[in-house]
Amino acid sequence: MFRITGYLIVVFSLLLTACSELISQPTPAPGEPYPASWEPAAGDDLLIKGEVTLTKTELLALESFPVQYMLSLSGTLPTPCHRLRVAISEPDDNDQINVNVYSLVDPAEICIQVLEKFESNIPLGSYSSGNYTVLVNGEPVGEINP
Repeated sequence: MFRITGYLIVVFSLLLTACSELISQPTPAPGEPYPASWEPAAGDDLLIKGEVTLTKTELLALESFPVQYMLSLSGTLPTPCHRLRVAISEPDDNDQINVNVYSLVDPAEICIQVLEKFESNIPLGSYSSGNYTVLVNGEPVGEINP
């Protein structure tokens, strides 16, 4: 009986310890999004811009109210040291939303020369009216028709 109770206490303690890091992480203020790894960041100007090979681009309309749009991207980066970046512009005068997908790498970093696969979902937000064309690196991907 004592052996089982002791075992349960040890297991419970380990579970509680494993979860404590998740509990202690800060949460953002209301309306403040988590910083995404693909968003342009401070210090990016010190890095070298590189290519991204896109193998799949898909515009998704999420089942929400108002409808939220998301861009699903799959492809490869030139090396594991390259960082994915996605810059999204506001709709222009031609009702086009331009999405620039590229990579950045630290020129001083030594890296193995092998392609790095990636998949990422990029939220585009919601649009109340209008018809917009979404372009990824200049290529049309889909239409937003709220």
